[in-house]
Amino acid sequence: MGDMVVLGLLGVLALVIGGCVCVVWAERGGPRWVRVVAAVTRGAGELLHSAGRGSRGSGSRTSSDDGD
Repeated sequence: MGDMVVLGLLGVLALVIGGCVCVVWAERGGPRWVRVVAAVTRGAGELLHSAGRGSRGSGSRTSSDDGD
């Protein structure tokens, strides 16, 4: 069962790396399918970013967050 978890994590890692490659390639004018994959990758990143932001409480800032 542990091997399946490792394989799953390696699959997710491969998808993330492939998505990042497509984002860079799309910025340089890649084919249409690369631009589609890049858009999906960016959208997933935005969703994860907003989900991470929403899970933190609004009153969780400390003085160390202010750069003091």
